[in-house]
Amino acid sequence: MTWQPHVTVATVIEDNGKFLLVEERCNGQLVFNQPAGHLDPDESLIQAAARETLEETGWTVDIAGVVGAALYTSPHNNVTYHRTTFFATPLSHNSEQNLDDGIERVVWMTLEQMHEHKAQMRSELVITAVEQYLDGHRYPLSMIYDSLT
Repeated sequence: MTWQPHVTVATVIEDNGKFLLVEERCNGQLVFNQPAGHLDPDESLIQAAARETLEETGWTVDIAGVVGAALYTSPHNNVTYHRTTFFATPLSHNSEQNLDDGIERVVWMTLEQMHEHKAQMRSELVITAVEQYLDGHRYPLSMIYDSLT
């Protein structure tokens, strides 16, 4: 069997000092995460980030740039994920949208609140991505070469 990482995306969305998160069920526990998910076939990373954000939160966003990329091996399933984290501006919210299975609710939290709930974060990547974003890790979308866009 060939080792292969799973390609995922996540999006940091800030509004007035608060960040959009989802509370989701993972391994039987409620945890917080950025809107995130797997890349679908024939989809660009940017398209995946916008789609996952809409499906998980009901928010339509403008993907503005890249925060960074990370490799993360989950202690729950020993799977390695290659995660590209984007940042986006919220545009509109559809409160009638059905959210993805496993999503319990959508919440806005400050970084301080995230630290208070550190044990409930899905992984350390959640807080790290927000801290990198706040530290100025904001790169243009043009840094991604994608034959689909």
